[in-house]
Formats: sequence, C-alpha cells, structure tokens
Amino acid sequence: MESARTSRLHLQRYRQKNGVSLEQISERTKISLRFLRAIEAEEFDALPGGIFATSYLRQYAAAIGFDETELLTSYVSTVQPGDPPREAPAPKTNGRGLLDRWFRIPA
Repeated sequence: MESARTSRLHLQRYRQKNGVSLEQISERTKISLRFLRAIEAEEFDALPGGIFATSYLRQYAAAIGFDETELLTSYVSTVQPGDPPREAPAPKTNGRGLLDRWFRIPA
C-alpha cells in the first residue's frame, strides 16, 4: 500500500540497500511491523505518541544505519509543521532566591 505522501527520506530503499528486513528490525527492537511500515512511509501520525514515537524512530535509524538526527528532524517538521520549539518561561522569583523561599528565611 503506497502513501499518498511522497517519501522524502527514502527509508525503505536505504534499509533494503543495507540488507536489513523489517522482520529483522522487528525481532531485534520488538517494534511491530505496522509501526515500522508507518516509519518507512513517513506516516508519523500512525505512531504512538510521546516518547514512544521518538524511541521507535531512534531504534529504526540505528537498525538501518540511518542518520538519527535527520529522521527525528523530519518527524518534528511533519508532526509540528511551522511550530518552532518554545522555551519554557523562566520561573518568577519575586526577587527572592529559591533557598530563601524554601527555608522561609525572612528578608
């Protein structure tokens, strides 16, 4: 079954060139074939959420010798298009240090 979206990374071709089967990856990583196929089709929305998706992508990249950073970058740009990573706001301290607040030392 082909994806309506064109694969940009050509993961399946890369894997086959390196002589690794999906079954071998599945056996080694315990990732289901369904998720491995979704990775190769770059259908990242079919992967489980959160840390599972990034873990699966890292394991897959390692199994076929693909650049992990490139795969994770593609994942992030697909899942969160145009959404730059945000920094957490700095905690408000009201002029007092963390230890002062913790130990309730009078000012």
